[in-house]
Amino acid sequence: MGVNQTPLNIPVSELRIRNDAVKAMVFDRLRKQYVRLTPEEWVRQQFINYLISHKNYPEGLLANEVTIALGNVSRRCDTVLYDANLRPRMIIEYKAPSISVTQKTFNQILRYNMSLNVSWLIVTNGLQHFCCFLSADGSYSFLKEIPDYQDLK
Repeated sequence: MGVNQTPLNIPVSELRIRNDAVKAMVFDRLRKQYVRLTPEEWVRQQFINYLISHKNYPEGLLANEVTIALGNVSRRCDTVLYDANLRPRMIIEYKAPSISVTQKTFNQILRYNMSLNVSWLIVTNGLQHFCCFLSADGSYSFLKEIPDYQDLK
């Protein structure tokens, strides 16, 4: 395993990795292109494969690097899951395995949700995964594990 290929707390998949000059590149199956293999990208690609292969999330309803507007500023959500009508349903935020998931990370994803207004939030560094369901009444609950696609409310 290379520097960016830290063992994670999910089943790992074989990824398409190539070396360009001085940097490693990984094929992003959602964007259909090679992107730089950073520790955060390693987590993203493995987590996407986990959702598709183990949790039955439809690949065609997932998108990486989704641009949103927050006031006059544009930001990018790491991954967004859409419903069959292409309405945002879940935001997923990734951190490198060496980065702890903190309140600051949750504040970031909550800001993104001010624009997308989804019911599901996931934050992961590949070692720790936090999944939160936001009810219409404003209450929220954390789940012990990532739900299968068919179990999303």
